[in-house]
Amino acid sequence: MVEADAGMMEQVLLNLVVNARDAMPKGGQLSIKIAVLKTGSTQHAFGSEARPGEHVCLNVADTGSGIDPENLRHIFEPFFTTKEVGKGTGLGLATVYGIINQHQGWIEVDSEAGKGSTFRVFLPLAKEPAPAQEARVARQAVRGGSETILVVEDEVAVRELVCSVLEGHGYKILQAETGIKALDVWQRNKKKIDLLLTDLVMPDHLNGRELAEKLRSEKPKLKVIFTSGYTADVVGKDFVLQRGLHYLQKPYDPQKLALTVRDCLDGKV
Repeated sequence: MVEADAGMMEQVLLNLVVNARDAMPKGGQLSIKIAVLKTGSTQHAFGSEARPGEHVCLNVADTGSGIDPENLRHIFEPFFTTKEVGKGTGLGLATVYGIINQHQGWIEVDSEAGKGSTFRVFLPLAKEPAPAQEARVARQAVRGGSETILVVEDEVAVRELVCSVLEGHGYKILQAETGIKALDVWQRNKKKIDLLLTDLVMPDHLNGRELAEKLRSEKPKLKVIFTSGYTADVVGKDFVLQRGLHYLQKPYDPQKLALTVRDCLDGKV
């Protein structure tokens, strides 16, 4: 057992698995293992944040293209990516790093070009079991709905998680990976879309804020939730303070996502 947010751990695993899949376009082997390990005072070169003690280790390995040595030291930096334009923003591993750091853990990486990569996530072993029953009751308390939501997110793992969570609460979901593609979805479905949930940072020439402005010019009562790994202070609060707009900082708990969506649709935020 570890003391961790289940939704955030799901996001960590999805991001690592999606990266592994992208590194093996012609197929390969994906291995996911978990173990309890006792770590010492000295650790791998990437484990400068390592701490001694008992830890749960999540090991995600692939037989893909691997990572060049000159890129390996930068992989956890925000917006660093070796993928083609439009294939990712470079926030996937940065998000993983941020989540694990929040949970007092660390990440180690072994990779060699052409020979695959192995990511090891270390989380402190919990001394006591989590109050699972209370957590389940709290999650069931979030009311869903039947409204239609347009989700715009270029990170595949995040988009899949968000759509899955919202569909599980009964919402009808439309999705797009860029602002430009979202405009096409909008033109076909604008009459039935009740809420836009969009990332602020996009790989094309239309960011989330510009997208929202375009859609609200056609439908002023459209509700909007912006998401980003940056704090609201960094991206600017001026556009969030308008009625019907809200800001949700990544990484967020699925329950918080569901609650924010419901409150936004009900006009509570």
